[in-house]
Amino acid sequence: MKIFIVGITGAMGRTFFNLDGDFEIVGGFAEKEDREKNIYNNFKDVDVDFDVIIDFSNKSIVDDTIRFALEKKKPLVEATTGLSERTMDNLKKASEEVPVIYSRNYSLGINVMEKIVRELTKMLDGFDIEIIEAHHNKKKDAPSGTALMLLDAVKKERCVSEIYDRTKLHKMRDKNEVGISSVRAGTINGDHTVIFAGDSEILQIKHSAGSKNIFANGAIKAAKFLLGKEKGLYNFKDILE
Repeated sequence: MKIFIVGITGAMGRTFFNLDGDFEIVGGFAEKEDREKNIYNNFKDVDVDFDVIIDFSNKSIVDDTIRFALEKKKPLVEATTGLSERTMDNLKKASEEVPVIYSRNYSLGINVMEKIVRELTKMLDGFDIEIIEAHHNKKKDAPSGTALMLLDAVKKERCVSEIYDRTKLHKMRDKNEVGISSVRAGTINGDHTVIFAGDSEILQIKHSAGSKNIFANGAIKAAKFLLGKEKGLYNFKDILE
């Protein structure tokens, strides 16, 4: 399997070179071009052969990446978070022509955690729910896409509204709210905790990312899943089933 990585010189893009497996990184897209390494800064110049695109870039590039996938008629693993509604619409339209998979997190553990959180929300009716996420001090967006993914899992089973800042509030907690807290410090790869707090008992579900390798491995798994698939929009849950 030959892979083209958008964001190849970024923190996640570089991670793929630490992995072993039956795949080859044949080139990529980055701000700084290096033709000797098949790194391009203009999609129109790409002349390397590949089987699938993996995008770990930033949201300002994703629309161009989608057009590139359509022009090349190649499957797209979209891993960039914080996408606008318009970009998500473009992703859905692209999936009518090529296979696309989109997830806010490509860790196997997080995707299993999402399923568990949904089940616990259903089972622990009446428990207060809080979500805490922690990442390194260079992460720009907050809350993380994964925190929102876990919030969506809660919303599938309970009618709740999220709250990000209680500093200006002077009232008791609403039973139908979910607080989301973000920590930015050091070199934390990604910690996510969901707290279910009831009367005199607390249940916590936590996932910690030991390294960025888990996200790259998940994206490779997703890329292999897409090869040979029909056009359509897939998510990581399709891989688990």
